[in-house]
Amino acid sequence: MLTVAPVLASVNLIKIFTTTDFVGQAITVGLALFSIVAWTVMFGKFSELKRLRELNLAFEQRLRDERTLLDLPESFRTRRSIPYADVYADAVEAYWRAASILQEKGIDSGRARLEHAENGIQRAIARQTLRYESSMIFLASIVSGAPFLGLFGTVWGVMEVFQAVSNQTSANLQTLAPGVSAALMTTIAGLVVAIPAVFGYNVLLTRTRQLATELENYASVLADRLELESR
Repeated sequence: MLTVAPVLASVNLIKIFTTTDFVGQAITVGLALFSIVAWTVMFGKFSELKRLRELNLAFEQRLRDERTLLDLPESFRTRRSIPYADVYADAVEAYWRAASILQEKGIDSGRARLEHAENGIQRAIARQTLRYESSMIFLASIVSGAPFLGLFGTVWGVMEVFQAVSNQTSANLQTLAPGVSAALMTTIAGLVVAIPAVFGYNVLLTRTRQLATELENYASVLADRLELESR
């Protein structure tokens, strides 16, 4: 019964890489760089989303402890790096800006102030959602492109092998094997890059959607509290 370990031990990747032509080597090196980028994005994004959620929950707890939201100190509106704080700041600033303009016109409309606050909330939600999704496009591109790039390298390598064989009077398995092995190496490299990236992308996408839903729920509660306070 064959085992994987002896097979892997018999495969000399460095020797195969050195026998590959320039195109195959360039593709393999490029895929290695993509792998580094993918892992960097995955770890960095996961850490960022975890930190933002912790900051969000802490800020939300602080707001829960406050009896009013419209008259809180300015320090609550300057922490724009926290998504929840950014939504709160946009809502309150839009509310008071509308109140000031309406007061100059001699109009006292609580509904108009609330509409401006809700518009500010929606703008902040859109901005923070884009922030949650930042860098995901790079990971998605690697997931989609790496297998095709590896396949291109394999097709190119096989084409080179048959081109070399065509110039010989006879060919056998021993003459074909090194070239085919070198050609297949790019496909393996593409899969090695794409498989971890696709799992990481799915995990991060689920995490991003969770945070976006939590942001919308928080914004809804914030809007409700502002409406009650403005009456």
